[in-house]
Amino acid sequence: KHYLILGAMTEAKVLTIEDLIFGAKERKSQDQATRRGDELVINCLRSLAMDAVQQANSGHPGTPMAMAPVAYALWARILNYDPEAPHWMNRDRFVLSMGHASMLLYGLLHLAGVKEVSNHDQVTGQFAVSLEDIKEFRQFGSKCPGHPEFGETTGVEVTTGPLAQGVATSVGMAIASKWLAARFNKPDMKLFGFDVFALASDGDMQEGLSSEAASLAGHLKLNNLCWIWDNNQITIEGNVAWAMSEDLPTRFIAYGWNVLRVGDANDVEALTRAFLSFRREQERPTLIVVDSHIAWGAPTKQDSFHAHGTPLGDKEVTATKHIYDWPDEKFLVPEEVKKHFRIQMAERGGVSRKEWDKMFATFQNTYPEEGKILQDMISGKLPEGWDSYCKPFPADAKGLATRQSSSECLNFIGKGVPWLLGGSADLATSCLTTLKGMDDFMPPGSQWGQYAGRNLHFGIREHAMGSIMNGLALCKLRPFGATFLVFSDYMRPPIRLSAIMETPCIFVFTHDSIGVGEDGPTHQPVEHLGSLRSIPGLAVFRPCDANECLEMWKFIMPLQDQPVAIILSRQALPTLDRQTFASAEGVHKGGYILADTSTNGAAPEVILMSTGSEVHLMVQAHQELAASGVKVRSVSFPSLEIFKQQSQEYIDAVLPNACRARVSIEASRRDSWGSLLGLDGEHVGMITFGLSAPIKKVQAELGMTVEAVMAAARRVMSGNPRKISSRAQVLKSWKKRK
Repeated sequence: KHYLILGAMTEAKVLTIEDLIFGAKERKSQDQATRRGDELVINCLRSLAMDAVQQANSGHPGTPMAMAPVAYALWARILNYDPEAPHWMNRDRFVLSMGHASMLLYGLLHLAGVKEVSNHDQVTGQFAVSLEDIKEFRQFGSKCPGHPEFGETTGVEVTTGPLAQGVATSVGMAIASKWLAARFNKPDMKLFGFDVFALASDGDMQEGLSSEAASLAGHLKLNNLCWIWDNNQITIEGNVAWAMSEDLPTRFIAYGWNVLRVGDANDVEALTRAFLSFRREQERPTLIVVDSHIAWGAPTKQDSFHAHGTPLGDKEVTATKHIYDWPDEKFLVPEEVKKHFRIQMAERGGVSRKEWDKMFATFQNTYPEEGKILQDMISGKLPEGWDSYCKPFPADAKGLATRQSSSECLNFIGKGVPWLLGGSADLATSCLTTLKGMDDFMPPGSQWGQYAGRNLHFGIREHAMGSIMNGLALCKLRPFGATFLVFSDYMRPPIRLSAIMETPCIFVFTHDSIGVGEDGPTHQPVEHLGSLRSIPGLAVFRPCDANECLEMWKFIMPLQDQPVAIILSRQALPTLDRQTFASAEGVHKGGYILADTSTNGAAPEVILMSTGSEVHLMVQAHQELAASGVKVRSVSFPSLEIFKQQSQEYIDAVLPNACRARVSIEASRRDSWGSLLGLDGEHVGMITFGLSAPIKKVQAELGMTVEAVMAAARRVMSGNPRKISSRAQVLKSWKKRK
């Protein structure tokens, strides 16, 4: 008899019965060898995690021990990733949302032989994570910090640690994959279509952020997104059941997800089948529930919360290695382990990457214009003439709200930068962040848009919006996201992570002060400007008129490694006459002299300083002081952070030490201004929360008036500024009134 064997990717082959008999024996032998190799890699990952945590006397060994088979099955059998080119644009993304299990990722990077990429995006030939790096886990200068840090270790796709940030960021990556595919793929050239995998803990699933992100992912039908939930039922305090009893898989089904379950985290074959099932899903993101045992194999620590955040102890490590049938040798990495793992990675990811490189070269030759756009986007270079649509605004006493003038600038820029995209947390009509004439990002079958759309609808999910923006930026897109300034509190964690990772996200916050008026103190930001300015590496801009908005956008767009928060007014602000006042190009310095009546290099008698809407109070006070013969200098500070980055010579020229009489004017707290005011200055701003009333009444009641600025100027010029205790008295009086 003869048998016709059909392979999925090969031609039909006719085999005899003898071929089948002896072939079966050979396959059985190969399968046994493969399984043995799989076990060696898995146990090596586990042992490296135990050894590194033990040597550091700090860290989380239990989760890497439990999740090693899951990570191995994904990386060795599924992940489209080339260790030789870890920044390849169409690579699958792996996100370790459970950042505390960082040794699992470092072990993978070492065993896979991932190559290091320099700051200039060049592969150096060195390994991203060496065995010596692992031995220095959690130590100063190591490439293996306590939690994975993007930019510090090649192969780390996103900084994680704050729970649920990883899974939420993965949604942004999945959106980016869909957008890139819709924008650049051709019928005969599929440049993009990468999948995104995120490994999540019980803690990730309990954080509200993961619910926001999962809901939006299901709505957008991101079938290229797979979350793997490590269902070990253990948190730091003890059993998950102490704080959570819901049916989580059913909740995800309600979100519109495909839900699969693997009952044993050690079953590599079952895990592989689950991942392949995800790959076949066409409509929904996938959640794979993996039942596991934290610190699997540890004789006394398995299923114990003691294995979550503390070393196992030398005796427990030795006993556990014995159970794994692993030599009791620290940091042992046999060559056969690396070989078994790397061959599988090369056969899939290595081949795919080389094919992609050829396809991209063909794409650039066939579609040179689109190829240039794509190359510029990948390299972080703005297109030629990107700002050619920008035009200055004429002087106008009535003016525009800066949210409106910023909206016009956003649309100028949007025409010149095709990968600028974003949206708002259901406030596009208030924040004015719609890219006009552009489609909405929606599933094609929804009839509301397409995946190539550049207007995103995040829904009322500020926290998820910030994390998704980080995911988009990590995939080379330029995202913006908008809400009211008072709601920036909802998204502070991803803003902070954006600053840590140096992703060039653009956070747009409107309704920036007590100028909100009738909405009252719940919607009137008071402490928020100071809060945002306190984040290292975040540039905060608060422009005073339309032309400062324009120059602000021109400054922001070339930034490649700095996030920005834009603070905009609800109310209209005059567009200053730049024939009378200094050019708005001073925005590029962060602060600049707007008007000055001191002459011949003489120091002014008083310096007024302000941002945003209060600049116009400053201008009025300036004019009255000048009319009374005072030598007054007024300085606009659209960005305190950028100003402080200037040379000391420039800073001293704007704020000479000879003039200590200084007044800052801003409808926020004094905190941001201390270093510029010095001991002899005074702040005209907010001490209490706001109140509900029409804007002019609110400003009058809370002291944001020209008269208040004039009085403060007189006090500092006489050397008698208000004392610290006076602010406390205001707060006490406000509390009594309330």
